[in-house]
Amino acid sequence: MNKKLHTEEVDSLFDAILCLKNREECYKFFEDVCTINEILSLSQRFEVAGMLRKKHTYLDISEKTGASTATISRVNRSLNYGNNGYDIVWSRMKDMQEFAENPSEEAE
Repeated sequence: MNKKLHTEEVDSLFDAILCLKNREECYKFFEDVCTINEILSLSQRFEVAGMLRKKHTYLDISEKTGASTATISRVNRSLNYGNNGYDIVWSRMKDMQEFAENPSEEAE
């Protein structure tokens, strides 16, 4: 992990995010903390990452998301050489979706 990023202030921000309980609380918090453009940029990067994962071309991704090739390249670098953060989230999102589709299997 990037040591410059790992500070008490960032820890505090992440602790705040971790205490949010639902999407509505996320909207309220992020709208207070970020500009609309910052939120949209984050969501664009997440969409770009998903499309890269599905092997879409840069041209397809750029046309669909409006992301620049520089942004697509940066996200691709994170996917290939980063800290596996996207993979952690996608795995948990998949688990949540599977549980929502088959809640009785978890109880067994």
